[in-house]
Amino acid sequence: MTGTAGTPEEGRGLLVLAGAPIGQVGDASPRLRAALAEADVVAAEDTRRLRRLAADLGVTVTGRVVSYYDVNEATRAAELLEELLAGRTVLVITDAGMPGVSDPGYRLTRLAVEHGIRVTALPGPSAVTTALAVSGLPSDRFCFEGFLPRKAGERARRLAALATEERTMIFFEAPHRLHAALAAMAEAFGPDRPAAVCRELSKTYEEVRRGGLGELAEWAAGEVRGEITVVVGGHVAERGARDMAELVAEVARREEQGVPRKQAIAEVARSAGVSKRELYAAVHA
Repeated sequence: MTGTAGTPEEGRGLLVLAGAPIGQVGDASPRLRAALAEADVVAAEDTRRLRRLAADLGVTVTGRVVSYYDVNEATRAAELLEELLAGRTVLVITDAGMPGVSDPGYRLTRLAVEHGIRVTALPGPSAVTTALAVSGLPSDRFCFEGFLPRKAGERARRLAALATEERTMIFFEAPHRLHAALAAMAEAFGPDRPAAVCRELSKTYEEVRRGGLGELAEWAAGEVRGEITVVVGGHVAERGARDMAELVAEVARREEQGVPRKQAIAEVARSAGVSKRELYAAVHA
């Protein structure tokens, strides 16, 4: 069979993108165990962490292990392509989550596709979808924005461009930059925009903080540790009187069930993606 770009050619290798546990090693799939044991080459973001994971899984990695991280990704991808062209199976695994999602993997995947090499993935835990699921924010439409720029000016411009994004947004952030990021989000999106900060997902000290961006920024002014994923509700266009009336009615229903008015307003505003101030005004009108 004659290979063409994007069409796998007989006799060529296989690129496997392996999803790694983001916390609990028990989340690793049986397929991941088998693939680690069988791959000809394992390209790992951190070879020491790979060895620890293999030991925890009771797996002996028999293939050649090479490092594959952001600094050497471009040159290493060319070397791994040669392995694939020679008919070998190359497995790419990062420290946690899926390769290519804010982690190395994209360059090699593009090269494999361009050279007609088959690419497959072993699905695994993802901080993106896990945080979205537990955030309590709308999950029918969302976008992943990765890490925000470190410089304040660049970060402000990126957030300004997202101010009217209607989909739920998901960000990664380093703990020492979390306060600055949340404060910038509160400035760009408004302090009442509903959000959730998800810390150490699936790990022993997992924590999910929900609230308005302003409130969360105040909380993050203290010491925050661990892997951080931030989920932010999308922009909600000006609601009609009928929509707001339904939200006011929902607040009233919760009050009848014994929920304090302030708490009911906060809960309904968060679930609907509107500001507490706007709903408070409508309730008291």
